[in-house]
Amino acid sequence: MSIATRTGDSGTTGLMYNRRVAKAHPRVEAYGSVDELNAAIGMARATTVDAFIRDNLLVIQKDLVILMGELATAKEDTQRYLTDGFQAVTPTLTAKLDALVAQIEAQSITFKGWATPGMTLHSAALDVARTTCRRAERRVFVLRDSGEVENHEILIFLNRLSDLLWLMARWVETQTPESPAGTVSA
Repeated sequence: MSIATRTGDSGTTGLMYNRRVAKAHPRVEAYGSVDELNAAIGMARATTVDAFIRDNLLVIQKDLVILMGELATAKEDTQRYLTDGFQAVTPTLTAKLDALVAQIEAQSITFKGWATPGMTLHSAALDVARTTCRRAERRVFVLRDSGEVENHEILIFLNRLSDLLWLMARWVETQTPESPAGTVSA
């Protein structure tokens, strides 16, 4: 089977359970933004030499696949989605992000005022991921506000993730070869 199915040539795309919607549908905008976020996190993961950051970004990317699946399911198919064994975004996923925030905040991190992205390639990649996360959060809010998504935890997860990405970028900026004490322990 070819990846080029041609089913989207008319400007529609498929959701879970074969429902078709316009490619500009708010649901597609939402999960498409999360897909962009996942790619941006992949770029940030590829630029790091720090195992703690790299390993945690990979876990987050896997959690984003759960989030995208939920967003790619029409409201009327949500129960079927869960019955079929697919996961939903839960407070447990957000708690993992909260634990990472607490772990990084416990380290020696200094920052003043507004951060200007670009101090290092890796911190800049994390800031691109953060801003992409904020866009995804806005797209999901529109979807939730219209009643298309009822799981509020998705917004909480994305909000916490953008905070974590900001914090990771600042932590990366504090790391220098002369400062081994700044290493985050796993």
